[in-house]
Amino acid sequence: MNKLAIGDFETGDNLPFFLIAGPCVIESEKLVMDIAGQLKEITNKLGIKLVFKSSFDKANRSSVSSFRGLGINEGLRILNKVKREFEVPVLTDIHLHEHADEVGQVVDILQIPAFLCRQTDLLEAAAKTGKVINVKKGQFLSPNEMVNVVDKFEKFGNNNVMLCERGTTFGYNNLIVDMSGIVEMKKFGKPVIFDGTHSVQKPGGNGTSTGGNRENVAHLSRAAVAVGIDGLFLETHPDPDNALSDGPNMVKTTEIEELLKVLQEIDFIVKKV
Repeated sequence: MNKLAIGDFETGDNLPFFLIAGPCVIESEKLVMDIAGQLKEITNKLGIKLVFKSSFDKANRSSVSSFRGLGINEGLRILNKVKREFEVPVLTDIHLHEHADEVGQVVDILQIPAFLCRQTDLLEAAAKTGKVINVKKGQFLSPNEMVNVVDKFEKFGNNNVMLCERGTTFGYNNLIVDMSGIVEMKKFGKPVIFDGTHSVQKPGGNGTSTGGNRENVAHLSRAAVAVGIDGLFLETHPDPDNALSDGPNMVKTTEIEELLKVLQEIDFIVKKV
């Protein structure tokens, strides 16, 4: 596997895992800055590389009345502030191909949502920014089918791609993670990320909003690190029960450090670093 540069660090090639973390959606500038500061302090203490993540718009909410975010202009302003003040790379997702250039001028990593991972126009626009791209594996795709996504990016001239496992739809309002899928996707020569929080979602499980089992995040994350992931994706919030998006599957910010300590120990054993 080739190494991939993100900000001032590299991933891939059996390097220690890095962390992508932040609140699901930008609820306010204060919340984002508070969480970013806590995450920066924790990861500095543990020696883990951090990428801050939050969404300026959640275009795929269960209900039309659900909170979507602060919009592209305010969202990018806040993400740019995080990037400057905490000196960390930032990541956000895009849903429309016309947003790629504008978002790419601020963020270090563009994320393609799972539902949109086969949207060719969106992938092409993201690729042409030259940024690192994190592609969520569609809940409807097998790991092997993600080779077609990789092929699209390569044909569009961007090899800076990471693949993100977040579970496969199984029955009603449930996702199942097949850890062997991580092994399969690593064969494509790209860094593989495990999304520990969206993997415990129950999409639409609360009727007009997403449900989830956040108590399973630690279990699945331990398993994924044991398989040898390159990065871990964890959404976090100081008060998940009152978060405006994806609260049931977000990890409480005060619990992140202890979880990361355990995951580091597993990572060191598996990768012998």
